[in-house]
Amino acid sequence: MACHAPRRSFPPRAALPARAWGVVALVTFASGCLSSRESGRAPPPPGPAVATRPMDASVARAAPAAAPRPGAATPVPAARCPEGMLRVKGRACDDAEQVCLEWLDPPPYQHLRCAQFQAPSRCAGTRKDMDFCIDEHEVHEPATELPVVDVSFVQAKEQCAARAAHLCLEDEWVFACEGEEMLPYPYGFARDSAACNIDKTDLGGANGKLKDHRSKVSELPRCESPFGVRHMTGNADEWVERTEGPQRSVLHGGWWLPARNRCRATTAEHGPQYQGKQVGYRCCAPTLP
Repeated sequence: MACHAPRRSFPPRAALPARAWGVVALVTFASGCLSSRESGRAPPPPGPAVATRPMDASVARAAPAAAPRPGAATPVPAARCPEGMLRVKGRACDDAEQVCLEWLDPPPYQHLRCAQFQAPSRCAGTRKDMDFCIDEHEVHEPATELPVVDVSFVQAKEQCAARAAHLCLEDEWVFACEGEEMLPYPYGFARDSAACNIDKTDLGGANGKLKDHRSKVSELPRCESPFGVRHMTGNADEWVERTEGPQRSVLHGGWWLPARNRCRATTAEHGPQYQGKQVGYRCCAPTLP
């Protein structure tokens, strides 16, 4: 279900240059960056605030102003996780109600990025206990610290298995990103273009290829989830495994272009063999005894 904004006005905000939207639209739709619920469908008319709910809820925000960071989760000792991983422990909600108060972009993208979400989020479903380990950073090249990209879902699963780990399941990835507060963004309720590697509009490189805007995994320290996990939105889109339904290979987090770039937004159009210059992954694992 799409998240709609209530009927209210806000002061004018900076928008993307008109010329940039052509590039954004081309890359967005060519790479399938909208969820299956959005594809080929005109955005609904404005109306009363409606919650965005399931894991594939489609809303994006892009307020340049940073918001105060909500209270971070109580640090959990990393001693029970493999090297390079952080422990994620708490009660996760399977159905979060998140209401966008201010949309950022003009038609036909008016329900793409959300500048400000209503706080707090509400758990409209059930909670369950979760306790697992996740890579602190996207899988990256040690020499450059840049996330590994151009990898398929199948390859990502194989690489994680080689480490005695597994490609993160969708509910694991989402909880590691949003925490118990169900934050729309890993850092809070207001989109901050400076916190994570997002909202780049200079996308075209030489010979029509995608321009590489990857950031080092050690950069942008504010792009951190309540559990301390880095770069979960933006930088590289990340493969995760969906455990129900025919489409198991899905992407979360978005990459560096102006898109939804939030914890629950998902892209489910790509098959398990798809590879992209903007697509990476991270691994999860059980806690150690």
